[in-house]
Amino acid sequence: METALTRLVGVRHPVVQTGMGWVAGPRLVSAAANAGALGILASATMTLDQLRAAIAEVRCRTDAPFGVNLRADAADAGERVRLIVDGGVRVASFALAPSPELIAELKAAGVLVIPSVGARRHAEKVAAWGADAVIVQGGEGGGHTGEVATSVLLPQVVDAVRIPVVAAGGFFDGRGLVAALAYGAAGVAMGTRFLLTSDSTVPDAVKARYLAATVKDVTVTRAVDGLPHRMLRTPLVDSLENTGRTLRLLRAVRHAAVFRRLTGLTWRQLVRDGLALRHGKDLSWSRLLLAANTPMLLKSAMVDGRADLGVMAAGQVAGVIDDLPSCAELVARVMEEADEVVRELAGLRAVR
Repeated sequence: METALTRLVGVRHPVVQTGMGWVAGPRLVSAAANAGALGILASATMTLDQLRAAIAEVRCRTDAPFGVNLRADAADAGERVRLIVDGGVRVASFALAPSPELIAELKAAGVLVIPSVGARRHAEKVAAWGADAVIVQGGEGGGHTGEVATSVLLPQVVDAVRIPVVAAGGFFDGRGLVAALAYGAAGVAMGTRFLLTSDSTVPDAVKARYLAATVKDVTVTRAVDGLPHRMLRTPLVDSLENTGRTLRLLRAVRHAAVFRRLTGLTWRQLVRDGLALRHGKDLSWSRLLLAANTPMLLKSAMVDGRADLGVMAAGQVAGVIDDLPSCAELVARVMEEADEVVRELAGLRAVR
């Protein structure tokens, strides 16, 4: 199935595996890429040396195009961009809008720039700055999310920009792909669906928690870091929501110290990143400090397998997923389902 996305990136199928922290490592990314999708490596939780090694490992595992997701406001963003360029990475994706200068630097080196956005105005901004495509996530998506549903946000963005738009938030099968194409998107991006594959390194016990969840078990909370965050409802989430401010701040200080050691960042760099996060979001200093909770609580579940001590970011689709296919099986199934839906719709048109 050829779309503006497949032509732009050079992948076989209009499907993107999103860059999920602690989840989207070399094994998952290369498996998604070999399946014909665009795999995106998550770098925000990696040191520079780890990112360099991860890019090299993906390169060894696949000849297909892949991407790297990074924070545009990170203190070492420039060094990460150089690793992307030197590593021959096809796509740079961003959770926060990169600056016009950063976009220009990447494009000059032949790297495609595909930011993720959650509002029409943000899509218009990055398109005007030269982004090659944009991923639009509606409120159904996992992790940090907004309030506008994909079915409302997507057509707004498609009508507003003239670059390929990839739909995210609520997608898990071929029917969703066809629906996104009908809205004018050039493909779909999926996070939770790729997390729940046999190629994902998330511990089996945590995957089992996802598979057991219903749509009512997925919630949005601000208790982790002060921003809306969609995740599975667990006793830990309930505890975080009921914990006093002082205890939350003490926990955040401990998590910040551990995260600093894991990533190799200095305290000065952590503060700088925090200031960038606070900009334009009206966050108090206490809420800013709580941002350290996110990566460490995610690591407890996604890496250490402690669902009781960590949080599990999840799109609402977690409540309708009940199996763990390989990436190859998943992408093939999505495309077969999409082809079947298209044929059925063509038949309806012929009858009319």
